Amino acid sequence: MIAIVDYGMGNLRSVQKALQKLGFEAEVTSDAETIRQAEKLVLPGVGAFGAAMENLRRAGLDVAIRRFIESGKPFLGICLGLQLLFEASEETWRGELERGLGILRGKVIRFPEGMVDPQDRPLKIPHIGWNALHFTRPDALFDGVEEGAHVYFVHSYFPAPEEEEVVTAVSDYGVHFCCAVQWENVRAVQFHPEKSGEVGLRILRNFAGDGSAP
Repeated sequence: MIAIVDYGMGNLRSVQKALQKLGFEAEVTSDAETIRQAEKLVLPGVGAFGAAMENLRRAGLDVAIRRFIESGKPFLGICLGLQLLFEASEETWRGELERGLGILRGKVIRFPEGMVDPQDRPLKIPHIGWNALHFTRPDALFDGVEEGAHVYFVHSYFPAPEEEEVVTAVSDYGVHFCCAVQWENVRAVQFHPEKSGEVGLRILRNFAGDGSAP
């Protein structure tokens, strides 16, 4: 069974429906024991970094997620679920960095103001829409996905890992940014595979099947 972490934020049902469409058993849960017993775990998310971490801590799900990752079983973070893996984020209203799960070293930063596209047209923040994937190294999560394939993004922030070797894919939106990582049994993407058509379904199938086993 694939558990999808429910912490009161995010696109939970759309991820569940996408996995079920592919024929996999997927359960949305906020129960730490169910998370512990799951074969694979998905941490989705849409919303503010600080609020998400507060919800996770309040429910004890931050500990459950860390223990699941320590077990070595496959983990997938999606969008905010990628950002939460890092040590800190600039997305805050308190004048100081918000602390994350600290699974990966680095912080989450905001797209800079004043960005323009190749035709010198202003780029809006948040980054919303389809953009190309460029792979930095092979990863089973992207088996069968072509270089330059387009996926769907909705975000104002992106991760800046301290260790470049964890980066598996990048994209461009005014700046070059990390949009996928892999470290041991942990994989995470900044885009929304559940909203990315056949490419996204292929990525979810790679994770949910045997191809992404660490």
